[in-house]
Amino acid sequence: MKYEVGDKILVLHSQEEGEVVEIMNEKMVMIEVSGVRFPVYMDQIDFPYFKRFSEKKLFEKKKEKIYIDDIKKEKATSQYKVSDGVWLAFLPVFDKSIFDDDVVESFKLYLINQTEHPYNFNYRITFGGSPDFELKNQIFSFTDFYLHDVPFEQMNDAPKFVFEFSLMNADKKKAEYFETSLKLKAKQLFQKIEEMKLKNEPTFSYKLFETYPDKVVEDKPDFAGSSGAGNRIYDASKVAQNLEPARSVIDLHIEKLSDDWKHLSNFEILTLQLKIFEKYFYLATAHRQPNLIVIHGVGSGKLKDEIHEILKTKQEVKTFVNQYHPNFGYGATEIYFGY
Repeated sequence: MKYEVGDKILVLHSQEEGEVVEIMNEKMVMIEVSGVRFPVYMDQIDFPYFKRFSEKKLFEKKKEKIYIDDIKKEKATSQYKVSDGVWLAFLPVFDKSIFDDDVVESFKLYLINQTEHPYNFNYRITFGGSPDFELKNQIFSFTDFYLHDVPFEQMNDAPKFVFEFSLMNADKKKAEYFETSLKLKAKQLFQKIEEMKLKNEPTFSYKLFETYPDKVVEDKPDFAGSSGAGNRIYDASKVAQNLEPARSVIDLHIEKLSDDWKHLSNFEILTLQLKIFEKYFYLATAHRQPNLIVIHGVGSGKLKDEIHEILKTKQEVKTFVNQYHPNFGYGATEIYFGY
């Protein structure tokens, strides 16, 4: 939910600031403004931080109010100053310290779609490698989507933001999915906050991607007589650019792999699962991923055992472990690569 009890809000029609004191339902909240409590619809309020940043600064001169930016009014611009592409935006929530300084208390995270395509997306955030929050939803073209709040102190614990996108309107010429991630260091975060303050902007953003990728057409050249004239020579260092995107997590449950699996024998099911595993193992190593999580389930353990036997033969594998995971229990194996 976008709002929580204790959030500072702005009443849009009166421009008064208040506080959320109760969540009534999915559409309404109880707010308190100047000691008076009353219910409002969520679309009648907003967070006040953009208003605070965008207010004109006043200086006193001969008892007249003079505006620094007293210039001709221009058309209103978007709250999020981003160009084409899909972005992850951070809106800092400020509070006052004991010295009356503005300090960041938390961040409100927004997914911003500045493209003409609507997307399905899976989102997760990890801290220090441990999963913390996951969300599946949709975002339409030229809109923003509130994800969740992140306490400021957690941003010092190696946060990683992972997204997997797919087109809501399927296109045979486009990739089936696209995964991208963002890692932040504390130093980068402090720099962004200082830049944001200097520019008097309410948010800072990171581009996740500009254009959704095309589908990779598999090209299997005939290497026989490859030294002959007319044969195309591929640069090995650029092979990953021509590959399908990799995934950091793959789910091998058969219902995730096939819509028509009920007529398959156990042998056919296992063969399909191992084929998909080999495919994404190859993509992970080709894209130089540091690790890969394979969800195989618990069941009889046949699939897990087969995968573990394969991993023992792979020289790219540094180590792998099947231990309790908060999201998958004992039904997943995490593979760490050593290149």
